[in-house]
Amino acid sequence: MRSFDLAPLYRATVGFDQIADMMDRVLASDVSNQTYPPYNIEKTADDAYRISIAVAGFTEDELFVEVKENALHVSARKATDETERSYLHRGIATRAFERRFQLADHVRVTGASHVDGMLHIDLEREVPEALKPRRIAISSGTKAIEKDVVDAKSVN
Repeated sequence: MRSFDLAPLYRATVGFDQIADMMDRVLASDVSNQTYPPYNIEKTADDAYRISIAVAGFTEDELFVEVKENALHVSARKATDETERSYLHRGIATRAFERRFQLADHVRVTGASHVDGMLHIDLEREVPEALKPRRIAISSGTKAIEKDVVDAKSVN
């Protein structure tokens, strides 16, 4: 695998640290760890998303969903099984996992549910009023000129 040096990007840009950090994370991620558990990301509305993760074999008490520092952390730890079982074939993976999703600015988690072996995490993007586009009224040119006129008093 190739490694990329992003040092020139840090030297030549100001305020793009998040983009450079995201590129660093994507390029440095371990590809072998990205297959378990399988997941879907779907867009449910204009500003709403849902992450669905296949978590067969885990109960709600064994699943952990946490948001910190603009990242969604989903992990699971299987409770220790007291009974010793003898499997002829074990195809259902119940190994511990941790999956992280980087959230964009103004995206928040609105809820999570565990139904039929699937963990659904609902997300919503809430753009603050200050960042929403707003229409600016255009005034006619004559009113603008009248406001700039200054009354002058004659001296003497």
